[in-house]
Parts: sequence; C-alpha cells; structure tokens
Amino acid sequence: MAEELEEAGLALDGTEAFRELLLDEIDHALRPAVHERRVVSSGTILDPHSDPATWEAGTQLHLTRGPADQQPLPAARLFADGLSSWLLRRTDGVDEWMVFDRPAGSERDLVVLASVFDATIVQRHPAGWVRLVGSFGVLRWEGFRWHHEPPAGSWTEAVATSARHGNAEVIEDILEFAIHDLGSMRIGALLIYRPDGRPGPPVEERLPTPPPLRIDAATHLAPLRHALAQVDGAAVFDANGVLRQLGVRLVPSDAAEHSVEALRGTRHTAARRYSHDDPLATVIAVSDDGPVTVFRNGAVLANSYAD
Repeated sequence: MAEELEEAGLALDGTEAFRELLLDEIDHALRPAVHERRVVSSGTILDPHSDPATWEAGTQLHLTRGPADQQPLPAARLFADGLSSWLLRRTDGVDEWMVFDRPAGSERDLVVLASVFDATIVQRHPAGWVRLVGSFGVLRWEGFRWHHEPPAGSWTEAVATSARHGNAEVIEDILEFAIHDLGSMRIGALLIYRPDGRPGPPVEERLPTPPPLRIDAATHLAPLRHALAQVDGAAVFDANGVLRQLGVRLVPSDAAEHSVEALRGTRHTAARRYSHDDPLATVIAVSDDGPVTVFRNGAVLANSYAD
C-alpha cells in the first residue's frame, strides 16, 4: 500500500509512528466494517500540528472536544462518521473525539480542515468515497488506483502568470471549485474566467441570464454546483468571479478549428479552441470522471490526468 501511495504522489514523510498510523487509517477506510449490509463511513484527523486555539476561527465551525484515549480503538471508531463527528489520533496516543456543529465532509471541507489543523485527514464518505487530504493535496481511491489532485495553490503558480490574466485569488477560487466541488463529484463542466470586460468571442446563449453567483462566496457554491450538474455548455465568470452566462455553446473560429488540434473529447476540444479565440481567458475543463485541465491561448497550462 505504501508503494501505491508514493507512486500516486504521496510521499510518506514523518516519523515511523506517523506512517504506521496513516497506513492503519487508510486500511480501515478501504476495508470498512459492514453492519446489516450497511457499509460504515469514518473520518480521522491525524497528528494536527497547529494551535487548537485557531481551529474554530479557521474552520468557521463550533468544535466540541473530549478525550478518547480511554477506549479501545474499535470502540472509539463507532462514533466517528467522517461528517460531523471525527476521531483525532496522535502518535503519542492522546486521542480525542471531535464533534462539529454541522456536517463538514465534502472534499472542499476536508481541504479546509487539513489546512487549518495542519494535519492529514483520512475519510470514508457515506457515498463510498475514500479520500486522503493534506499538504500534498487530495488522493482519491478510484476502486483500482489512487488519483492525485495537487493543492490548488500549485496550480495557481502555473496559471496566474500575469496581471493581464486577471485576479490570481479569483482564479484560485475557480480552480478549487473545479477540483473539489465538481471533479470530486464527477460533474463534468466548462468554466471560463474572462478578466477583460469587453465582449468575448461569439457563443450561442441557450439559457436565460443566471443569478449573479460569486465564486468567492461559500454559500453560492452549492446552487452553482447543482445547476452545472444539470446543464451542458460553459459557465462564464467576469473579472470579479461573478457568474454571467450559463450553458453557453462555444463556437470556435475558423482559425481555431484549423490550427488548434482536438484534445480528448468534445468538452476539452471546445475549451482548447475557445481559449485560442479568447487568449486572456482562463478556461477550465472538468472531466466527468474527475480530472481537471486548464487552458489558455490554445495551450494546456496544467492538468491532473495520470497519463
């Protein structure tokens, strides 16, 4: 298992005690308990290093904590659902219960938790997804291999190369949404960020003007994700990260059709050719099997395909 993780992009750093703890939790998540035909979910926060006084403000959660080191581990696991209740394990054996005031089990939630706690998180979601989250990004178990999504910040370094291409923070917000809200749920989509307020290349508008949902507003992301799961075409965001068009069909120019080669399927080809016609735009294609590709000016800037 350790070799598989390292090949997928997870360097097993830390002490031998931490590596044993991590592998034990991964093994538990991959081989869960089954009770009356129900597969049990779970969630563990491993060896946090940040100051606990910062946890509530950083996660925007109310945390209830209590000691869990007086119970055998199998008994302690019974209460950790990986959504609103978690087991916090440390290499020194001083384990805790942790209960949140709301469920926090989405991939986006896990990224925030791992960052604020400065910890590694292992979760088996009730839907069956197994995820590892930490400073390395996200590793998702796909049933036969691990898929690695690097931290969104590392994507931003490759993508936000010039002020002409817009606000780096907005680009990072869109990338995080693409990776953790869409890709993690296998929602295929096309996202276009246009930093230039002038009219863009011709597109076919097939839906009414959408509500002005903001990519930097956490409360706006659920309705945006819900809509994208039901429509084809692209979502277009303005320089401030506000949704301006939804479900548009991209119409490539003759020059793009003749000079920009097809890539993968229809969605990626449309994204690549549109980026040629709108060279300052950042275009993100999310595959319906999870991986994400970023285009600009007809070129691939970054992607998370294993091949």
